Amino acid sequence: MTNAKPSKYSEAGVDIDKGNTFIEEIRDIVASTHQRGVLGGIGGFSSHFAIDINKYKKPVIVNSTDGVGTKLVIAQLCNKHNTIGIDLVAMCVNDLIVGGATPLCFLDYFAVGKLDLAVAKEIITGIAEGCRQAHCSLVGGETAEMPGIYKNEDYDLAGFVTGIVDRDAIIDGSDIRAGDKIIGLTSSGLHSNGYSLVRKICFADHQLTVDQYIDELGCTLGEELLKPTKIYVQAVLNVLKNFRLNGMVHNTGGGFIDNIPRILPKGYKAVLDTGKWTTPPIFRFLQRLGEIPIDEMYRTFNMGIGLLVVVDEEKANDIRHHFAAVGEEAAIIGEIAPMEEGETARVEILG
Repeated sequence: MTNAKPSKYSEAGVDIDKGNTFIEEIRDIVASTHQRGVLGGIGGFSSHFAIDINKYKKPVIVNSTDGVGTKLVIAQLCNKHNTIGIDLVAMCVNDLIVGGATPLCFLDYFAVGKLDLAVAKEIITGIAEGCRQAHCSLVGGETAEMPGIYKNEDYDLAGFVTGIVDRDAIIDGSDIRAGDKIIGLTSSGLHSNGYSLVRKICFADHQLTVDQYIDELGCTLGEELLKPTKIYVQAVLNVLKNFRLNGMVHNTGGGFIDNIPRILPKGYKAVLDTGKWTTPPIFRFLQRLGEIPIDEMYRTFNMGIGLLVVVDEEKANDIRHHFAAVGEEAAIIGEIAPMEEGETARVEILG
């Protein structure tokens, strides 16, 4: 039997006191996102949100969860952590809004090798900003210090959002018909998908650095790669006050090829005209640098379109103008067509 000294949790790499300090430091940041319905503050074992039962006839609770993927590596390379939280919120709430749901409350999971209070506060500041953009309340989360799994500087993020929609207002694509038009809302750049391929091309294959200025992009590579994912919640909710939408697609991992078929009724395909929008320089830069086949580009990246909205043909121009009026750059980029006998591809890309 050894004469081992009494051990403490902190000696194993987990600092409970620092975790408690972190909660106190972010308390006001979290509170700044709270909307009507939030009960209590952070620090409890769970969070509570009161639903306005007078606002919904047949309320349906909607949940979504997502992460940021290897875009986290870019944040760490740039040592810039105050926007990655916007990406986290965006990936969750954009998935929620395409079903017609209004986000209510958000929770985060932040796992780290060794808690750095300054970095952690930057991350939560970004999450809070994302929640404000989505008019969604940050009601709690979990900070886990796990030195046996993550290196000191490494961290991971996951987000969880709860929303609500009336049963009769759910948008699931079942109303889509031939002749419907597809409106595309522009992205802010890569958003939060395809970064494993981006890192391979830029850093492994070509030894570029995040602080390298790229004339074609008009900024450093790191600045371009860290542009936050656009949040479409308020624009969509504004349009839904005046128009019926037949279907929506969050154009994220899987790109046009894999995402659009998720809402198409059997027997229909989407025909897209790439000449109807301008592809941002980052996509041309990556395609040339990595010699990426064009079909791979449209299956991996958003190519400048972050959200697609399927609408009745006769309402398409009015809806496009409405999106423009609330600050979204929108264009009619395609239409829904019946599939011909023997066709298997559900997305046809022209141009």
